[in-house]
Amino acid sequence: MSRPAVTLSEAAAQRIAALSQAEGRPLKLRVAVDGGGCSGFQYRFDLVEAVEPDDLVVVREGSEALVDPVSLTLLLGSEIDYVDELIGAQFQVKNPNAKSSCGCGVSFSI
Repeated sequence: MSRPAVTLSEAAAQRIAALSQAEGRPLKLRVAVDGGGCSGFQYRFDLVEAVEPDDLVVVREGSEALVDPVSLTLLLGSEIDYVDELIGAQFQVKNPNAKSSCGCGVSFSI
């Protein structure tokens, strides 16, 4: 069995569900990669309602994350996670393709 292109952690799925419940409508987490940031690329996270026709839809426990085809090439094998630490809570990408990343965990290089 082959490994999924992108996975969603239990913590991320639970956070998406909580945000959807708080908003009173089903929300999906769109994860994209943009050029820029201190390491060359940066992750962008948006809450959206609609799936685009060419999105990869990652489902866990009823929660959904969306990745566009261009970003997918840089995210193959990644896990989308949600961490809640003393310094703050945020969605993060655990990307095995990243050669380096900045301290904030939002930008990376390949």
